[in-house]
Amino acid sequence: MKSISELKGYCIVGRHSAVKTCLWLKKSLKDLGVCYKQKFYGIQSHRCLQMTPALLCNQFCVHCWRPLELLKEFKGWDEPEFIVEESIKAQKRLLSGFYGTKGVNLEKLKEAEKPNQVAISLVGEPTLYPRLPELVDCYRKRGFTTFLVTNGTNPRMLELVNPTQLYISLTAFDEKSHVELNRPSKSLWTRVLESLETMRESKSKKVIRLTLIKGINMHERALNGFDKLIRIAEPDFVEAKAYMFLGYSRLRLGLENMPSHEEIVDFSKKLEKLGYEIVDESRESRVCLLSL
Repeated sequence: MKSISELKGYCIVGRHSAVKTCLWLKKSLKDLGVCYKQKFYGIQSHRCLQMTPALLCNQFCVHCWRPLELLKEFKGWDEPEFIVEESIKAQKRLLSGFYGTKGVNLEKLKEAEKPNQVAISLVGEPTLYPRLPELVDCYRKRGFTTFLVTNGTNPRMLELVNPTQLYISLTAFDEKSHVELNRPSKSLWTRVLESLETMRESKSKKVIRLTLIKGINMHERALNGFDKLIRIAEPDFVEAKAYMFLGYSRLRLGLENMPSHEEIVDFSKKLEKLGYEIVDESRESRVCLLSL
């Protein structure tokens, strides 16, 4: 019998990793658009491998649209090189179904079978994989750019890892909202603050991603809280992105909590008092990019 994760379209790799093709890869293969990361940062959507080395998490965020039932117990950690090799094979298996599909750009499809960008962000918290720095190095040695997205609860790992681009994803703006929105088993807010300080010293390109939920973290107090957090990290970029009413998050939030793109732009303009300016935006993804 297939696991819940496999039924949801995830290709399981080893004991604790997974790969899944994203919506924008599929759109790109049909020349129907590209991910905002291609627009903002120049990666190729159809050559992006979306994976996680840790099908487990230390938070149960209200806005998470992933199936939390994915996260199972297991024994032993797989080798980084094994995960890299098998994740590439998994991507190729997932792409095999696109041959013969109407509208697919075959040249892009062949390129997609040889990914050169990895988004370590699929589900769970990737910094819980204890050999993450080696994993990033293994992808790099194969010619990949590496985008790592973390919830910021493991500052010691951020001192060791060196991806091409490092994201800390924030929904909370203070400890109270952290407990209410991220729902950790115990408050990890001190660790988040330490991670923001660690990010400031990172040699990677640094991005703070704000997941903005209408009626919850877009008010003046939240704005001031985000202001303080961004000042700690001194990122190269800030992404102000709308919560999307998708998947399992619909069990906890309503359609009214999904901001319009115009509301994201308005919030981003308020963030400009930090010295960051809106330099790009993607209406389809409801996101603004700010930079110094």
